[in-house]
Amino acid sequence: MAAAGAAVCPSPTVFLLMVNGQIESAQGLEEGISQITSKNRNIQQDLVWNFPIDITFKSTNPFGWPQIVISVYGPDVFGNDVVRGYGAVHVPFTPGRHKRTIPMFVPESTSKLQKFTSWFTGRHPEFTDPKVIAQGEGREVTRVRSQGFVTVSFNVVTKDMKKLGYDVLPLSTPNPSLTSIT
Repeated sequence: MAAAGAAVCPSPTVFLLMVNGQIESAQGLEEGISQITSKNRNIQQDLVWNFPIDITFKSTNPFGWPQIVISVYGPDVFGNDVVRGYGAVHVPFTPGRHKRTIPMFVPESTSKLQKFTSWFTGRHPEFTDPKVIAQGEGREVTRVRSQGFVTVSFNVVTKDMKKLGYDVLPLSTPNPSLTSIT
């Protein structure tokens, strides 16, 4: 029994995961419009965004963990905005610094007539629902083409995951301030 006047701290029922980072750059894509960029003048001609990410999750279970879905658009020869690439990555849930390279892809027309019609009308195949990219359900019948890579960096801090039975060890922690908070 607890002593009179002593505070009893209940065990946690949720864990917290705090993530900050950035969508850094792309290789192989031509242009993007969600955050405007143009080709760098270096030899690789990377597209540099440095688009910030700052999210906090509160959960009881990491099952079905969130993903970041990236859609990159750019103008075609007629000035119409067309998809340049889709990609998705799960948000890491281990403390520390993480860098992910996301392969990008675009849906393709299935016949030469459809390709010509797409080019002529400026209406290229694209997904209307971003869930298709994250889930992959229904994509097994979609013809796609590889279209470069996007680099994303994450800095992850967790709280109370170990108290809920999730033994998550940091992969590497070059920055000692990025650790798990217990």
